[in-house]
Amino acid sequence: MSKHIIALLIVASTLASAQNQGQVIEGMSTERLARIDTRIQQAIKDNWFPGAVVLIIRNNKPVYFKSFGKSDLEASTDMKRDNIFRIASQTKAITSLAVMMMYEEGKFQLDDPVSKFIPEFRNPQVLSEFNANDTTYKTTPAEKEITIRHLLTHTSGISYAAIGSSEFNAIYAKASVPSGIGNAFANLGDKMKILGKLPIKHTPGESFTYGLNVDVLGYLVEIWSGLTLSDFFETQIFKPLGMKDTYFYLPDNKHQRLVPVYEEVNGKLAKVTHQIYDNVDPWYPRLKGQYYSGGAGLSSTAEDYSKFLQLFLNKGEYNGKRLLSRKTVELMLTNQTGDMATQFGLGFELETALNDYQDPTSIGSFSWGGAFNTTYWADPKENLVALLYTQIYQSHHREIGSLFKALTYQAIVD
Repeated sequence: MSKHIIALLIVASTLASAQNQGQVIEGMSTERLARIDTRIQQAIKDNWFPGAVVLIIRNNKPVYFKSFGKSDLEASTDMKRDNIFRIASQTKAITSLAVMMMYEEGKFQLDDPVSKFIPEFRNPQVLSEFNANDTTYKTTPAEKEITIRHLLTHTSGISYAAIGSSEFNAIYAKASVPSGIGNAFANLGDKMKILGKLPIKHTPGESFTYGLNVDVLGYLVEIWSGLTLSDFFETQIFKPLGMKDTYFYLPDNKHQRLVPVYEEVNGKLAKVTHQIYDNVDPWYPRLKGQYYSGGAGLSSTAEDYSKFLQLFLNKGEYNGKRLLSRKTVELMLTNQTGDMATQFGLGFELETALNDYQDPTSIGSFSWGGAFNTTYWADPKENLVALLYTQIYQSHHREIGSLFKALTYQAIVD
């Protein structure tokens, strides 16, 4: 048995013992944390998802780490804490870290135009008319160029393929630009060059539009570093942080730990066997792929991703390894989008004075999630990291993330 598994078992045993005794661990009541058990189990009973993994860390120490339900209903396989999940858009924050590591090496300035590095992005055009019958369109010149900062904050005007508006879904599909969710057999640079010639939704900086911005950033990391995005992640981020289970495409010996994707069909859960999003294989992490989507391509475990988040709570350092300076972390966690509806830093959605009324998270907290209903946030004020992982295609119950957030904060008693 590996040291990694032994450590997990020790943590689980210690937390279970503490919960039985009604203890307080790092200022959190184990008795009140047990309410999470009840809510997750009810969600499983109600067919929201077959199973889940939940991890909460406070003051750099795990206070709650459990698996629930089944990873595979048909095989009646219990969910395990080290199961691997498709984290989709949780990839974006890792790519943003890579970008800012390049920033610290002086490879670019935040307000540099993207066209400085990818000429196809020069002279962007804003979509003005679209004909749904034949997918033809008209454009007008944008008032400014797209910058690196625009990409990091999703204010470039670039939309999403497959999951965006009907107009841009059609435009991107016609140009064979993929969403990055499960796309395995193309070249990132080739597709981003095509994207650079396509219209954008609005003038850069005008508003927040969730889109393929971070796929472009992934290609920029490749340009700046001279490495594939996969190799950069592995050598510069995953190995230093001890993230041993995070990949674009899983090695063969980890295939069995990948959780199947389920969907709700007539009120019941069924394993997804058809193609998803832009006609991709739901088992894409098991493929021998070569498309490294910086916006949606990774699979990981809750424990691995918690290490990445803890890096930011630790102001750029984790486990004796410094990846960013304190000042760069502060910059990334500073609101860049003014009073737009979505408060965003350089890679994360942020809790600010403008949206703090919505939930119990502290101002300064940062978060996002993934398409298959994985969710996370980190709270610097409370020194807290929380993750809830499920694996549902087009989930009808993404509110589990908000419920989990309330259940986490109600357990704080210090």
